Amino acid sequence: MGLGAGLLAAPAIGSAQGNWPTGPIRFIGLFPPGGGTDILSRIWCIKMSEVTGQQFVVENGSGSGGNVGTEAIARSTPDGNTIGLASVAALAISPTLYSRLNYNPARDIALISGLWQLPNLLVVNNDVPARTVPELIALLKANPGKYAFASSGSGTTVHLSGEMFKFVAGVDMLHVPYRGAAPAHIDLAGGRVHMIFDNIPQALALARDGKVRALAVTGAQRSPQAPEIPTMAEFLPGFEINSWGGVCAPAGISPALIRRINELTKQSLESEDIKKRFYDNGATTWYTTPEEFVKFRADNEAAFAPLIRASGAKVD
Repeated sequence: MGLGAGLLAAPAIGSAQGNWPTGPIRFIGLFPPGGGTDILSRIWCIKMSEVTGQQFVVENGSGSGGNVGTEAIARSTPDGNTIGLASVAALAISPTLYSRLNYNPARDIALISGLWQLPNLLVVNNDVPARTVPELIALLKANPGKYAFASSGSGTTVHLSGEMFKFVAGVDMLHVPYRGAAPAHIDLAGGRVHMIFDNIPQALALARDGKVRALAVTGAQRSPQAPEIPTMAEFLPGFEINSWGGVCAPAGISPALIRRINELTKQSLESEDIKKRFYDNGATTWYTTPEEFVKFRADNEAAFAPLIRASGAKVD
């Protein structure tokens, strides 16, 4: 299923890199509608429609922690008419987490620019008798294997945040992966799973609605959206995981098109309204050059690899 962002403005003036786009653009998302990355992707696509005067149509290629959609991007024709979401899950975590992938991030995906970064938020259902991270650790140590944490899919930062917590805190929990955040939230609120380290927009909304209890954010600093909530690092020094998203294309796309899309992405991210809409959804805008993005992805993969191996979170 896809949702057209709409034709919202007159075409932008062309640049030396060409007049891309000349028609509707297919944007492949990686997760089901309604989750944090889907919302942020649609915000960006709407802004790109305004900037370019062309329709950006979001298609949700969900499954396997973003790997299904990323494979679809990799197999697309590299003509600029299909682009997609570059995610930390599929491009920096999955290469170590999964024994087999049908794509190689360094070989099959052309990175164009970062779009956003955001932390995760640990929330527990209201029946969990722990109101702080130390209380939760004590509860889990006293009841090994009894409690379960949900994720929006294996290989996401939502999953890996839980694995990192297990490893650093020395606790035993069951991982229950879902096909996206929405079904995980239903089971969390219903008490069928006990906690989730979800992207902050959805988790914070659930907490403020009284459906769950927020304990800590996974970023290095407290979130400006919820400064009253402590960081995990305040209890477990060095604990830090951030989710990020960017724009990418299949390998083989021309350098001129990469520069053109990057140029228009920079223009979109500089607008005050997208900065505010990202902020309202717990994220900050994050522009990079293609070269910076390539290095960042490789560094991120290298940083996650020892954690994944140490946690034993390998997926066959």
